[in-house]
Amino acid sequence: MQKSITFKNTNISFSDEGKGTAVVLIHGFLENSTMWNKITPEILKKNRVITIDLLGHGKSDCLGYVHSMELFAETIAAILKHLRIRKSVLIGHSLGGYVALAYAEKHPQKVKGLCLMNSTSYDDEEERKTLRTRANKMIQNNFTNMVRMSFSNLFSVKSREIYKEEMNSSIQEALQTSLQGYIAAQEGMKLRPNRNHVLAENNFKKLIIAGEKDPVLNVNLINEEAKKTNSEVVVFSNGHMSHIENKDDVLDVLKNFIKKC
Repeated sequence: MQKSITFKNTNISFSDEGKGTAVVLIHGFLENSTMWNKITPEILKKNRVITIDLLGHGKSDCLGYVHSMELFAETIAAILKHLRIRKSVLIGHSLGGYVALAYAEKHPQKVKGLCLMNSTSYDDEEERKTLRTRANKMIQNNFTNMVRMSFSNLFSVKSREIYKEEMNSSIQEALQTSLQGYIAAQEGMKLRPNRNHVLAENNFKKLIIAGEKDPVLNVNLINEEAKKTNSEVVVFSNGHMSHIENKDDVLDVLKNFIKKC
């Protein structure tokens, strides 16, 4: 059941179910809390699960035209304060990982564990920043086609056929994102700093889940990042959407990670 709080005069939607260790699931760009629908039931068996619609996504409203990672993280902090949750395990997919890092940077004592799923603590390279700027211009004239193309490209070529139904369902959810939400998140991701130090300097449990054929993140750099920051790393065979392309294996890895936290 979706609930909401008011944050800076803006509605933020979330869900809160179960008992046990608090696990916060943070979705990626153009996703919303429904991305966790097939993951949540298993995790709920032994844990309390909080899912959140980030600003400009799902049922949460926008707050200006730049949603920085720090601003996203503030909404996470506001919800956890509202729920009186002192410590939690954070699991973030893609953009959600950037947000989890921003939260952990400010509240390391409140983090039991942090999992970056198809995400990274590195900042954007200049080429990536240029692509985001270009996308924000193009999206204003061709929203539907841009979203369809960019989202389908997150899957490996083979997965686009095998998981066609799941991919199309994800695209329909992505198309519910507002234009303002799209632009604000892109601007925020473009501005985010390198947060290698958040992983390297903290003693909470750390896990990076990567896709061998991820078109967004270079798996070799992810392996280097894990070594550099003393983080556990698990590499799956597909693309950027591990929760769909490798669902059963991801579930096993996540449950084991949460247990260790």
